[in-house]
Amino acid sequence: MLDVAYEAVDDLPPGRLARIDEDRGWVRVRVDANVPLADVVRQLNIEVADLLSSARWFQLWDDEILCGDTPGRALRVEYLLSPEIPPEMGVGMAEDKGIIRIHICPTLEVADFVAWMNPATKTQLDAGHWFQLYDGEIIDNGPEPMTRV
Repeated sequence: MLDVAYEAVDDLPPGRLARIDEDRGWVRVRVDANVPLADVVRQLNIEVADLLSSARWFQLWDDEILCGDTPGRALRVEYLLSPEIPPEMGVGMAEDKGIIRIHICPTLEVADFVAWMNPATKTQLDAGHWFQLYDGEIIDNGPEPMTRV
């Protein structure tokens, strides 16, 4: 099973607005709770691009597997401040071949953003399009046991 969790924290090093840590089957997205959301979103786009360039994350779209270096359709995640997303919705995710766009209400506080992201991310992962290749093991949210490659 994949587990991606967002946390609003106050212990990141000075100047570090976001940090993404990864291990077998999990990702922790730690963001600075004390800065403007727009600054966190800018840094998240940098951090997630680094994560996806690791060649450990994949999207299964129809019968095609995409990764960070797929020609013409490199896998990516974009965090976007979207004024059309109301505070009572928090965030909205739109997934397509090779991309997830995360639309975020720009008036949210960082802690509220995190609170909205955790259930939204779980729902998105439950769709079964994403998997991690970690130390020769395929980890996803499917019902089958993990597969060794």
